[in-house]
Amino acid sequence: QVQLVESGGKLVQPGGSLRLSCAAPNPARSGLILLYDTIGWFREAPGKQREGLACISVRDGRSTYTASAQGRFTTSRDNVNNTVYLQIDRLQPEDTAVYYCVTDCEVFDEALVGSWGQGTQVTVSS
Repeated sequence: QVQLVESGGKLVQPGGSLRLSCAAPNPARSGLILLYDTIGWFREAPGKQREGLACISVRDGRSTYTASAQGRFTTSRDNVNNTVYLQIDRLQPEDTAVYYCVTDCEVFDEALVGSWGQGTQVTVSS
């Protein structure tokens, strides 16, 4: 199973921005493009079901977003440094959640996700 390591979660005031990182360590140094098809993001808010947000093709950089992530979320990848990012703008208290990095996210189906990171906590509060 792939090891994914998220970082960047913290306490942020409403209206602020945040960039989360997902490192996909690759001891073989062969690059993201040779190991994974897609890497993306889910989140789990308190008392709510886990939901998909964004998914990016490692090969061509094309991104897809769920309705929950349209407009304020942007995902990108750095194949040289084996890292995928999630930029979140205009943060709202409802964005408070644990954010997870995943592989195999094309259809945003938890049952089809290959690997999960340990999650990073984002808290939006004044």
